[in-house]
Amino acid sequence: MNFTGTGTGFGSGTDSLLPLTEFSFERRFDDTGAIRWMKENWNKSFVFCALYAALVFAGQNYMRPRPKLNLRRPLVLWSLSLALFSIIGSVRTGSYMFHVLSSSGFRQSVCDQSFYIGPVSKFWAYAFVLSKAPELGDTAFIVLRKQKLLFLHWYHHITVLLYSWFSYKDLVAGGGWFMTMNYTVHALMYSYYAARAAGLRVPRPFAVLITSAQITQMAMGLTVCVLVYGWMPQGDCPSRVDNIVWASLMYLSYLLLFSNFFYQTYLRRRDDDARTHKSE
Repeated sequence: MNFTGTGTGFGSGTDSLLPLTEFSFERRFDDTGAIRWMKENWNKSFVFCALYAALVFAGQNYMRPRPKLNLRRPLVLWSLSLALFSIIGSVRTGSYMFHVLSSSGFRQSVCDQSFYIGPVSKFWAYAFVLSKAPELGDTAFIVLRKQKLLFLHWYHHITVLLYSWFSYKDLVAGGGWFMTMNYTVHALMYSYYAARAAGLRVPRPFAVLITSAQITQMAMGLTVCVLVYGWMPQGDCPSRVDNIVWASLMYLSYLLLFSNFFYQTYLRRRDDDARTHKSE
C-alpha cells in the first residue's frame, strides 16, 4: 500500500513538501521510540566493539594452526544480502536528499535534521545505524578463511559503529550526507564482494572505482564537518563541537588510510610490475 508522505520535520519542514512515495512500513516506523532507545542505549556500542575486537584476535589465534574454511556460499549470501539492503537504502535516502537539494539548496541538505524523522527517511536512518552492528560479521569471513586482516578494516568497522550510535541520538546536522554516501558506496562494495565470492570475473577498474568512491566519500564527509562547524553558530545547523571534532578526526583518518590503500594496491603495484617488466 502506497501513499504520499505528509510528515513534518523540525527547522525547515522540508518533509511536508516531500513528493516521494511512502511505503506503509516506513510510515509505521516509530522514530520517536527509536531516538529514545538510542539516547538510553547508545553506549552499548562500546560493548559490541569490545566483543568484536576480542573475538577477532582470539579467532585469528584459534585459526593459526588450523586449515582455512571454505565459506564461498555463506559469503555470497552475506554479501548479496548487504548489497540489496544498501541498494534500497541508497535509493530511499538518495531520493530524500535529492529533493532537499533541488528544493532547498545545498546548505539545507547539510543542516537538515528532518532526515531523522521524515516519512521516507526515518526508517532508513535508523536501519543504517543498527546495521553497523551486524556488519561486524564481515570480519568473521576474513578470520575463518585466513585472509590478511588490514588495520583499515577493523578500525573502520569499530569507529563507524561508535560514531553512528553516538550521533543518531542527537540528530546532528550532516547525517543525511553521511548515511546516503555510505549506503551508496556499500551498494557498490557489497555487490562487488558478492560477485567475487560467486566466482565471477570482475574487471579490475571496478575495484579501482570502489576505492575511489570511498576516498571521495571521506573527503566529502570531512567537508561536511567543516561546513557544519562554520554554520552552527547561526542556529539553524544543529550539532555539537565534540561531535564535529570526533567526526572530523574519523573522516580525516579514513581519508589518509583509504588513500594509502589506493596507492599501495593500485599505483605502487603497477609501478613494481612495470619495473619488473623492464628488468626482464
